Amino acid sequence: MRAISSVPPGRRIVSWILKGVVIVILVQTLFFKFSGAPESIYIFSTIGQEPWGRYGSGVIEAVASVLLLLPRGVIFGALLAVATMTGAIAFHLTRLGIVVHDDGGLLFVLAWIVLICAGLLVWVHRRDLPFLKSPSASL
Repeated sequence: MRAISSVPPGRRIVSWILKGVVIVILVQTLFFKFSGAPESIYIFSTIGQEPWGRYGSGVIEAVASVLLLLPRGVIFGALLAVATMTGAIAFHLTRLGIVVHDDGGLLFVLAWIVLICAGLLVWVHRRDLPFLKSPSASL
Protein backbone atom coordinates (compact mmCIF):
# COMPACT_ATOMS: atom_id res chain seq x y z
CA MET A 1 0.00 0.00 0.00
CA ARG A 2 1.31 3.42 -0.96
CA ALA A 3 1.74 6.13 1.63
CA ILE A 4 -0.63 9.07 1.32
CA SER A 5 2.25 11.53 1.10
CA SER A 6 5.85 11.09 0.10
CA VAL A 7 6.98 13.89 2.41
CA PRO A 8 9.66 12.69 4.84
CA PRO A 9 8.65 13.00 8.51
CA GLY A 10 11.12 15.82 9.17
CA ARG A 11 9.55 17.99 6.49
CA ARG A 12 5.96 17.44 7.60
CA ILE A 13 6.22 20.16 10.25
CA VAL A 14 7.56 22.60 7.66
CA SER A 15 4.73 21.56 5.34
CA TRP A 16 2.08 22.22 8.01
CA ILE A 17 3.54 25.63 8.83
CA LEU A 18 3.56 26.59 5.14
CA LYS A 19 0.02 25.29 4.67
CA GLY A 20 -1.13 27.24 7.72
CA VAL A 21 0.29 30.50 6.39
CA VAL A 22 -1.27 30.02 2.94
CA ILE A 23 -4.66 28.93 4.28
CA VAL A 24 -4.93 31.75 6.83
CA ILE A 25 -4.15 34.41 4.23
CA LEU A 26 -6.41 32.94 1.54
CA VAL A 27 -9.36 32.32 3.87
CA GLN A 28 -9.24 35.76 5.50
CA THR A 29 -9.52 37.40 2.07
CA LEU A 30 -12.65 35.40 1.23
CA PHE A 31 -14.82 37.57 3.46
CA PHE A 32 -13.79 40.68 1.54
CA LYS A 33 -14.35 39.08 -1.86
CA PHE A 34 -17.75 37.57 -1.10
CA SER A 35 -19.10 40.45 1.00
CA GLY A 36 -18.39 43.02 -1.69
CA ALA A 37 -15.93 45.06 0.34
CA PRO A 38 -15.12 48.38 -1.37
CA GLU A 39 -11.44 47.41 -1.75
CA SER A 40 -12.34 44.19 -3.57
CA ILE A 41 -14.84 45.94 -5.82
CA TYR A 42 -12.24 48.60 -6.64
CA ILE A 43 -9.58 45.99 -7.46
CA PHE A 44 -11.77 43.91 -9.73
CA SER A 45 -13.37 46.97 -11.37
CA THR A 46 -9.89 48.32 -12.14
CA ILE A 47 -8.89 45.10 -13.88
CA GLY A 48 -12.26 44.82 -15.65
CA GLN A 49 -13.43 41.66 -13.89
CA GLU A 50 -16.07 42.87 -11.45
CA PRO A 51 -18.07 40.98 -10.13
CA TRP A 52 -17.36 37.58 -11.69
CA GLY A 53 -13.58 37.80 -11.36
CA ARG A 54 -14.01 38.59 -7.68
CA TYR A 55 -16.36 35.64 -7.14
CA GLY A 56 -14.28 33.33 -9.32
CA SER A 57 -11.01 34.12 -7.58
CA GLY A 58 -12.74 33.65 -4.23
CA VAL A 59 -13.96 30.21 -5.24
CA ILE A 60 -10.51 29.26 -6.56
CA GLU A 61 -8.86 30.41 -3.34
CA ALA A 62 -11.44 28.50 -1.26
CA VAL A 63 -10.83 25.34 -3.30
CA ALA A 64 -7.06 25.75 -2.92
CA SER A 65 -7.47 26.11 0.86
CA VAL A 66 -9.56 22.95 1.12
CA LEU A 67 -7.14 21.00 -1.07
CA LEU A 68 -4.25 22.04 1.17
CA LEU A 69 -6.00 20.29 4.07
CA LEU A 70 -6.34 16.99 2.20
CA PRO A 71 -3.24 14.76 2.19
CA ARG A 72 -3.56 13.86 -1.48
CA GLY A 73 -4.65 17.37 -2.45
CA VAL A 74 -1.77 19.40 -1.02
CA ILE A 75 0.23 19.50 -4.25
CA PHE A 76 -2.82 20.57 -6.25
CA GLY A 77 -3.90 23.21 -3.72
CA ALA A 78 -0.37 24.59 -3.69
CA LEU A 79 -0.22 24.71 -7.50
CA LEU A 80 -3.60 26.47 -7.58
CA ALA A 81 -2.39 29.02 -5.01
CA VAL A 82 0.82 29.62 -7.01
CA ALA A 83 -1.17 30.22 -10.19
CA THR A 84 -3.67 32.52 -8.48
CA MET A 85 -1.02 34.60 -6.72
CA THR A 86 1.04 34.85 -9.90
CA GLY A 87 -1.99 36.45 -11.53
CA ALA A 88 -2.59 38.73 -8.54
CA ILE A 89 1.02 39.92 -8.53
CA ALA A 90 0.94 40.46 -12.29
CA PHE A 91 -2.15 42.68 -11.93
CA HIS A 92 -0.49 44.62 -9.11
CA LEU A 93 2.56 45.24 -11.27
CA THR A 94 0.67 46.13 -14.45
CA ARG A 95 -2.68 47.73 -13.57
CA LEU A 96 -3.25 48.15 -9.85
CA GLY A 97 0.05 49.32 -8.47
CA ILE A 98 1.73 48.13 -5.31
CA VAL A 99 -0.43 50.26 -3.00
CA VAL A 100 -4.19 49.79 -3.39
CA HIS A 101 -6.62 52.04 -1.48
CA ASP A 102 -3.88 53.30 0.83
CA ASP A 103 -3.13 49.78 2.14
CA GLY A 104 0.60 50.48 2.22
CA GLY A 105 1.20 47.57 -0.17
CA LEU A 106 -0.25 45.00 2.25
CA LEU A 107 -2.19 43.06 -0.40
CA PHE A 108 0.88 42.97 -2.63
CA VAL A 109 3.05 41.66 0.23
CA LEU A 110 0.43 39.06 1.22
CA ALA A 111 0.29 37.84 -2.40
CA TRP A 112 4.08 37.39 -2.36
CA ILE A 113 3.95 35.54 0.97
CA VAL A 114 1.32 33.14 -0.38
CA LEU A 115 3.26 32.69 -3.63
CA ILE A 116 6.51 31.89 -1.81
CA CYS A 117 4.92 29.57 0.76
CA ALA A 118 2.84 27.77 -1.87
CA GLY A 119 5.91 27.46 -4.10
CA LEU A 120 7.81 25.90 -1.22
CA LEU A 121 4.89 23.51 -0.68
CA VAL A 122 5.09 22.47 -4.32
CA TRP A 123 8.79 21.75 -3.81
CA VAL A 124 8.23 19.81 -0.57
CA HIS A 125 5.41 17.76 -2.11
CA ARG A 126 6.87 17.47 -5.62
CA ARG A 127 6.98 13.67 -5.43
CA ASP A 128 3.18 13.68 -5.07
CA LEU A 129 2.80 14.95 -8.65
CA PRO A 130 1.42 12.06 -10.71
CA PHE A 131 3.86 12.60 -13.59
CA LEU A 132 6.89 12.54 -11.25
CA LYS A 133 6.07 9.24 -9.58
CA SER A 134 8.27 6.30 -10.36
CA PRO A 135 6.54 3.10 -11.55
CA SER A 136 7.73 1.24 -8.44
CA ALA A 137 6.11 3.81 -6.16
CA SER A 138 2.65 2.44 -6.92
CA LEU A 139 3.51 -1.07 -5.73
